[in-house]
Amino acid sequence: MTITPPGPTLLGVDVILAGTVLAGVAAAAMMLAIYAAVTVRDPMAKRVKALNARREELKAGIIKQSNRKRQSLLRRSEATDRIKDSLGRMKVLQESQVKVIQQKLAQAGYRNKELAVFVIFARMVLPIALGFTAIVALYWLEMFPDWGSFKRFMAFAVLVIAGYKGPEVFLKNKATKRSDAIRKGLPDALDLLVICAEAGLTVDAAFNRVAKELGRAYPELGDEFALTAIELSFLTERRQAFENFAYRVDLEAIRGVVTTMIQTERYGTPLASALRVLSAEFRNERMMRAEEKAARLPAIMTVPLILFILPVLFIVILGPAACSIADAFSPGGAVNN
Repeated sequence: MTITPPGPTLLGVDVILAGTVLAGVAAAAMMLAIYAAVTVRDPMAKRVKALNARREELKAGIIKQSNRKRQSLLRRSEATDRIKDSLGRMKVLQESQVKVIQQKLAQAGYRNKELAVFVIFARMVLPIALGFTAIVALYWLEMFPDWGSFKRFMAFAVLVIAGYKGPEVFLKNKATKRSDAIRKGLPDALDLLVICAEAGLTVDAAFNRVAKELGRAYPELGDEFALTAIELSFLTERRQAFENFAYRVDLEAIRGVVTTMIQTERYGTPLASALRVLSAEFRNERMMRAEEKAARLPAIMTVPLILFILPVLFIVILGPAACSIADAFSPGGAVNN
């Protein structure tokens, strides 16, 4: 009976098994990329439902005279109430913490404020679950017997920290990507607002028009403009609609636009001239940001050039010459000569 020798290992992990898993993940990612490339979807299709829900919520809040809102408008489920009650009994649910998470959810594009309770609950449960999993896998089942006590403790600590910081990092990444997408389309949106203002449209109609025109090119920005237009139509204070716009987008440029719109509404200053100045400023800022990235490119490419490109280039150029020299100086090559 022959026993096949085990494959090579690195830090206690089978290299062949790890390579197989990585190859499978790469193949799945390639298939997903091809599917995403050949499938064309409307970027505003998923946002229409949320915008309609916000419109109905504002409409119902205006029509209903009582101070008590309907339970359907609160969008609370029984699971949310149970989690909130449990966190309240454990004294881990603070109002300030809930408000911070709600703003992060809004900046990441999630409209339902009740998800803040689930985020806080996940930050409390995930470290415990991942830590228990690490203890079972590393100490009880001993899945990596070659690891010492220090490696096992470090793996346990990494999983616990990842469980605690994971939801916050996820929301931060989503908010950053969304803010970058909004920043790219903001100068074009301001140019369209200038055209709409000079054509005689009201602010509500101008925001609606910009949302329709830029919804496909910049779906995040179109979503925000459409929601702001809805709130301008239904909220009693128009200032609150603009402040909600700045609340949902973590950008200094958006705060400048909101300040300009509020001053225009309050003092009656010309809207087109103010927006034209802001648009020119944001375009110059975008050009400066692109030039800054281009100036950093040589320094960023130095390390990949030295580590990956130059060695391959030397092998391709000097490899045949080295092989010829080695054959010439070898004993067999000298005899043949």
